[in-house]
Amino acid sequence: MSYNDDIEMLIEAQDLTLPPPEREPQRQYYFIKKCREIIKKKSEELGRPLYACSVCMGCQMNAKDSEKLTGILETAGYEITDSQEEADFVIYNTCTVRENANNKVYGRLGYLNGFKKKNPNMIIGLCGCMMQEKKVVEKLKKSYPFVNLVFGTHNIYKFPELLAETFQADTMVVDVWDETDKIVEDLPAKRKYSFKSGVNIMFGCNNFCSYCIVPYVRGRERSRKPEDILEEIKKLSSEGVVEIMLLGQNVNSYGKNLDTPVTFAHLLREAEKIEGIERIRFMTSHPKDLSDELIDVMKHSKKICKHLHLPLQSGSSRILKEMNRRYTKEQYLQLVDKVRQAVPDIAITTDIIVGFPGEREEDFLETMDVVKKVRFDSAFTFIYSRRTGTPAAAMENQVAEDVVKDRFDRLLKEVQTIAQEKAMEHTGKIFPVLVEEVNRQDDSFVTGRLSNNSVVHLKGDAGLIGTIQQVKLKECRGFYYIGEVISQDEKKVW
Repeated sequence: MSYNDDIEMLIEAQDLTLPPPEREPQRQYYFIKKCREIIKKKSEELGRPLYACSVCMGCQMNAKDSEKLTGILETAGYEITDSQEEADFVIYNTCTVRENANNKVYGRLGYLNGFKKKNPNMIIGLCGCMMQEKKVVEKLKKSYPFVNLVFGTHNIYKFPELLAETFQADTMVVDVWDETDKIVEDLPAKRKYSFKSGVNIMFGCNNFCSYCIVPYVRGRERSRKPEDILEEIKKLSSEGVVEIMLLGQNVNSYGKNLDTPVTFAHLLREAEKIEGIERIRFMTSHPKDLSDELIDVMKHSKKICKHLHLPLQSGSSRILKEMNRRYTKEQYLQLVDKVRQAVPDIAITTDIIVGFPGEREEDFLETMDVVKKVRFDSAFTFIYSRRTGTPAAAMENQVAEDVVKDRFDRLLKEVQTIAQEKAMEHTGKIFPVLVEEVNRQDDSFVTGRLSNNSVVHLKGDAGLIGTIQQVKLKECRGFYYIGEVISQDEKKVW
């Protein structure tokens, strides 16, 4: 019996003649069943199914949350569609790390309003990080009154209850919490892939980097109990999942707030024991918390992927201090050396911000120096985005736009050159590849990923999806490879 089958039995057991339960998640099962009745009735009136579209914006944490949103909508009786325009229910799971993410949502709302006028049954919902900003909710009430439902990151588990309330409401339903200590398990979910899955191990962040709004919208760190995490992984394995990604804003600080503290390294050791799981990934790692214990686990593991995402943000110790990152350039370089000594073939990727307030040319050159010394396999490069409510937004010496653009272009060129050189080193070698999908440009190819997260395209069909194949990398084309499946007797690299 699958994870969702277990939940289905509990939903069907709910008695709608009684008041809703107080305990979670039973309370939400009650409202899922209630929504079912409403959706079924509306569908019969229209003479067609009701369609729902869930749109995810932002990080892997949002992607995991969106699987729950989609699972709840489907379990409640909606048919899932990718068409926002034709849907009867559209929900945006929003990101607010950068200002342009907010503007994109406002643009989409204006566009959807035209379709809502044609389809009075359309319900528009908004959730996620952007909704945790009070100014956003105020703007929605004033300028986008046609939005039906607004909730944030802390109470996403309440979606069934809020959906039921929305069906009955004549005005916008708003339920945004400032904080929470709750973690509610066992809600329906619809995974994008049958063979790999994200697994939340913690929520929130305690770091308060001066440029980052995440702690304000995601709240303080809350770790899930290790037994709940491991039970979820076992269930996923029984359903055919071979790769998991452990998710948290800072996985390295996992377990510190539990009644009985547990280290992330210990959790990884336990996860590795679970049969059927072939690959374990995790993100994101904060350099200040990357322990020797964790490096040792990575060194000896047969399942942890050879990929570490280790955000640098800046190579200038002065700027790092202003960012409240709590490490120096020298400490970061020492950490990278330690990781590479333990796991020589590991791919290290990073995040870098250009144009942080007060960044001087010499600070930028320090960043370039780290890039040249570390030789990242890839890097996500960003222009600093001023986020109201963060300490950095109030800092003086905001860097001129033309200066930032020049530095960004120089950094991007260096990062891409190094990444291409590093990728070329693997050409001709043999690696295991997890095949993930039919290639979107050529359906005679499939696309997969190496342990180090590099993309590989190879000849094949949908029958290979979800399998791990030994693949020879025949050609490097910058940021991806063309490969071919080899016979089992050829030597593999890892």
